[in-house]
Amino acid sequence: MLTCIGLMSGTSLDGVDVALLKTDGVVIESFGPTATYSYGVDTKQAIMQALGDQGPVDMAETSLTWAHVSAVFDFLSKNNINADEIDLLGFHGQTILHRPEEGITRQIGNGQLLANETSIDVISDFRTKDVENGGEGAPFAPVLHQALSQSLEQPLAVLNVGGVSNVTWIGNGDILACDTGPGNALLDDWCRKHFDQEFDEDGRLARSGVCHEGIVEQLVAHPFFNRPAPKSLDRDDFAAWSSERVKDLSPEDGAATLLAFTVESIARAQAILPEPVQRWLVCGGGRKNSYLMETLQNRLGTEVSPVEAVGWDGDGLEAQAFAYMAARSLKELPLSFPSTTGVNKPMTGGRLYKPL
Repeated sequence: MLTCIGLMSGTSLDGVDVALLKTDGVVIESFGPTATYSYGVDTKQAIMQALGDQGPVDMAETSLTWAHVSAVFDFLSKNNINADEIDLLGFHGQTILHRPEEGITRQIGNGQLLANETSIDVISDFRTKDVENGGEGAPFAPVLHQALSQSLEQPLAVLNVGGVSNVTWIGNGDILACDTGPGNALLDDWCRKHFDQEFDEDGRLARSGVCHEGIVEQLVAHPFFNRPAPKSLDRDDFAAWSSERVKDLSPEDGAATLLAFTVESIARAQAILPEPVQRWLVCGGGRKNSYLMETLQNRLGTEVSPVEAVGWDGDGLEAQAFAYMAARSLKELPLSFPSTTGVNKPMTGGRLYKPL
């Protein structure tokens, strides 16, 4: 068994999730502690300026990597773990550009610097090989969702609501996954602009507004929703599309309408699932928004629960996924599949960096 630490920074740009697990890349022997480290203001600002294909990257990559170095050292110290007890770091980095239709996905993060500073082997660059072989490069956590779901009633949907939302359908050995549409990113950006808040805590702002259903219908007319699965999104794929349509709404009504857009896009993904499910398990920051969860359950008409309901760690799940995938990468096991990313065959990935 390998002792692995996964490091994940998602499209919400809120910081670094860290998780430890022991695995051989197939069986998960045990889960260790998890933690989250928020980005400093300067790091977050540098990352946001690097998003897309126009911003400066070098400063953002260096700042982000040092934030990960700091997170690893603090995590090891607080959990009384020596670096030589860790076999691998699974380092996702930060996605700044994702255009799979053009064969492009870009994650920043200096794997060699992280390996050198921590004296631990690092595997990063998980997505490139998938895209080079016809895949969308996302989502990647489904391989862990499937491993964790063996004892659960199926078919089952695992929904991640981060900056972008994605769903994993699991049923009797089969798996299908895709991005469903926006997650928290649009609402987060709206809150920064109109309320000077990083996010809508517990959905209070959206709950206080009125949803404009006609605008939601316009929003879900985006061409993405007519594409077959598997399919994936960049964090900002809906930014211009949504801002043009909600710009004249009050701040509260805009929040309510953007939240409803996220919910409606998830609901419409039911049409691509091979079979209906009786239960949706939700991970990512969106599960902490009670108004989002209530609205989602009402719209789906079935049980919607945070993943903690089945004993999973909703804050650490994606970091656990990259710890798990680091072990799989080392053993050249598949990380993605035709039914999860559209890659032409089950595909491994990742690049190994050894300390110098």
